[in-house]
Amino acid sequence: MKLTTVFAVAAGLGALAACNNTPQEQAADNIEVNAETTADALEEQADNAGTEATEDSLENQADATREAGEEAADATRTGADADGNSAN
Repeated sequence: MKLTTVFAVAAGLGALAACNNTPQEQAADNIEVNAETTADALEEQADNAGTEATEDSLENQADATREAGEEAADATRTGADADGNSAN
């Protein structure tokens, strides 16, 4: 899949996820979408890697990117909860 297509889909999903959410929730959703898109691109590169070591490295980077995105999104949501601006 071409990188531009991945980013276009991510932008569309981000726009849909933004409906009826607080600004903090929208930001957290965008963080997750961006991390997922980046991780997917890394996995695509891993699939086309020339060596097993390169493939493993790219897959590890993809996993780390997803984890960091989830943690950043959770921190954003937690901050929104602490401020009393949560959608919940």
